[in-house]
Amino acid sequence: MVIKVFIANQSGSTAIKKKQQDVLGFLEANKIDFKEMDIAAHEENRKWMRENVPGEKRPQNGIPLPPQIFNDEQYCGDFESFFNAKEDNGVYAFLGLTPPPGSKEAHQAAIIQNGEIPEDKEILENIGENKTAKDEEPPHQMVDLEDAEEESRKPESPPDGEPVEKEDKEEEEPVTEDEEDEEPVTEDEEEVDES
Repeated sequence: MVIKVFIANQSGSTAIKKKQQDVLGFLEANKIDFKEMDIAAHEENRKWMRENVPGEKRPQNGIPLPPQIFNDEQYCGDFESFFNAKEDNGVYAFLGLTPPPGSKEAHQAAIIQNGEIPEDKEILENIGENKTAKDEEPPHQMVDLEDAEEESRKPESPPDGEPVEKEDKEEEEPVTEDEEDEEPVTEDEEEVDES
């Protein structure tokens, strides 16, 4: 089975170029074998692609734009379908391929096939769902706003039960004799003194 990606190497649209590059880059990064089928340079590729995209998958204008993805003769989808499959960790199923062992998609396929989660620790760690770490997380505690305010108003008491007097936050410093004789300076006077 060969994945065929129909592209247009001579496309003037940057959006189409980015979509094509996204598909090709993903396939290369995941070492999925594919063939680029250029519809701009080869009329037979363009004709084949247009004839084999199913009618319900065609845009309103009737002309499907690249990239279009096939597995041999089987239509897989366009960029939007590919993107959604990638977001859902379902690209291998989208392409009609078997996912590699240890991948998130292989794990999901095992769940669907067996109806249960495999207890293989290596798979669980590969997909970031280590069950023992999840079980050990402390539950979040909900606190009512009124209870929190009431708690903050209560006076603090030492362990033996005697109430503690709250200290004023701003303690007055003792005034020296020189400061006692001075009169307060206003902002206007400060400006005059500075110049």
